[in-house]
Amino acid sequence: MTGTSALPVLELTGIDKEFAGNPVLRGVQLRLYPGEIHALMGQNGAGKSTLIKVLTGVLESSGGQMLLMGQPIRPDSPLAAQKLGISTVYQEVNLCPNLSVVENVFAGRFPRLGWMQGYRIDWATVHRRSRELLARIGLDIDVTQLLSTYPVAVQQLVVIARALGVESKVLILDEPTSSLDEDEVQKLFEVLRRLRGEGLAIVFVSHFLNQVYAISDRITVLRNGEWVGEWMADALPPQALISAMLGREFAVQNAHAGQQRDSAQAVVLPQTQGLGQAGRLQPVDLKLHAGEVLGLAGLLGAGRTELARLLFGLEASDKGSLQIDGQTVQLSNPADAVQFGIALCPEERKTDGIVAELSVRENIALALQARLGVRKFLSIAEQTTLAEHFVKTLGIKTASIETPIGLLSGGNQQKAVIARWLATDPWHRRGGQAGNHGRNSAPGARRHGRAVHLQRDERGGARVRPHCRAARPPQSRGAARWQF
Repeated sequence: MTGTSALPVLELTGIDKEFAGNPVLRGVQLRLYPGEIHALMGQNGAGKSTLIKVLTGVLESSGGQMLLMGQPIRPDSPLAAQKLGISTVYQEVNLCPNLSVVENVFAGRFPRLGWMQGYRIDWATVHRRSRELLARIGLDIDVTQLLSTYPVAVQQLVVIARALGVESKVLILDEPTSSLDEDEVQKLFEVLRRLRGEGLAIVFVSHFLNQVYAISDRITVLRNGEWVGEWMADALPPQALISAMLGREFAVQNAHAGQQRDSAQAVVLPQTQGLGQAGRLQPVDLKLHAGEVLGLAGLLGAGRTELARLLFGLEASDKGSLQIDGQTVQLSNPADAVQFGIALCPEERKTDGIVAELSVRENIALALQARLGVRKFLSIAEQTTLAEHFVKTLGIKTASIETPIGLLSGGNQQKAVIARWLATDPWHRRGGQAGNHGRNSAPGARRHGRAVHLQRDERGGARVRPHCRAARPPQSRGAARWQF
């Protein structure tokens, strides 16, 4: 790690960005030093994703300056950024699982033989360079095998090897640990420490504070699209970091006593007794109360996703029972679950949660329209009222409710998915990995007496139960409606 006496590899000053006149970045700055891991922190909608897109040429800034090794740059495409030595590893593994490891490492930039050999791909060089790049990060695998034969953790390291193949000066990691278990996270950190020792400047984006402090040397915080400050990691306590992100003092609360106190009075909504599925999920007992956030923790493959699918009727259980409001129910499909007020925020948001081409308004109205059926259509005015309410209530950052939802950041997309279900007035919302992007929305649902079941990985989950109110039974809810 280098000190501030070294010149930054990359320095951004006064970066602005607007979408249709709506400012999303205002005067942001960032300094990346060689041999440092720099954490970029902020709440959902703080501007982290937009800043990364500006930095990597996906978006063009509206103002400000970028200096690489002291020279002004303005990358106008991801390819231009890569040629400058700026590489990005995104949360999702954006490779081709049906191709081999070597084909993924060199896709789009295969070395070629001379004209006498017909400009064919120089496979000998490709294999040699692939093995060298993987060895650089401590990975010893068969590079001729299909990428799909390896676990996600290995695939993520292949993405890093690909990024290093362009002689990177800056490596940006956007939520790289979200799909990794604890052992895989530690292996990734070993790789990052090795690259840091080689003098690479690394940007690390994560919601897991324990990981930020385990790996980062320096921290920059953004809030509402503005630069808050830059600190050395060892000089910024976690509580001070949270306060900087929130813009207010953060008090540690102990909800355990309140949970114990309210346990006898709280209304039980869903309850499982020995619910399971042969060969996939051992019998599970759960009890979820109104106004409660219940965290479900476990390693990858522990059965969290399987339980979610059972609770939402995507799969049938072959043992145990599910009770809702004391009544044993059998969920044959998701439509049954929705009728009983159960909603699912899927783990794969992009493929299973949103319709990227539709607007924010249309995405929020989808579930309510489906519940009303084909005979009762929501008017544009009704959809607009509904969408504007939840955009304001959940703090969804968007230039307009007519903006295609695919253009929003991951966190704001997740909030829109949550809004879609809240619009149907569910008894409780079942969230698959919602904690990574929708964590600020859970308290709002909890305050309105809904039970919220958040699925998280081994890094933790929380149970909180504030003041509760009884939920209405299905027959008293009648047609879907809302009051603002």
